[in-house]
Amino acid sequence: MRSLSLILLLCMVMLVGATDFYFDENKWQPPAVFDNIHVQKLTEDSLSSTFLIWVKKEVLLHMHQYHTEHVLVLEGKAEMVIGSDERIIKPGDFMTIPKNTPHRVKVLSSDPLKVISIQSPKFLGKDRMLMEPVFNDDVSFSND
Repeated sequence: MRSLSLILLLCMVMLVGATDFYFDENKWQPPAVFDNIHVQKLTEDSLSSTFLIWVKKEVLLHMHQYHTEHVLVLEGKAEMVIGSDERIIKPGDFMTIPKNTPHRVKVLSSDPLKVISIQSPKFLGKDRMLMEPVFNDDVSFSND
């Protein structure tokens, strides 16, 4: 099952349209210190955006008005809610989150959750609607 997920991920990366892109997960590391979430943009074009995301604690309940999101778990363990479905996710798990579907993540492992997130169409950050109050901004971004 994990091999199938990795093959699917490779096919999805090829569809992103990025030429000369090779994903080496050991090359990408989060900063030594970050509060809760660190997002590293891997590729993007007009059709999709691909991110590597580390989560230490949680991602609050939110939805995307115009995006479908595909998530592949690389490391860690978490409780994930997608719509009315709640499950434990672990390395090798793959989820599709349709647009306008509320979703959240609560990390259960001592190490951060590490995922690949592919959003289609291109993610501009304008359609993310939080459904829980936010008390501080604990997300860091890298565009390298």
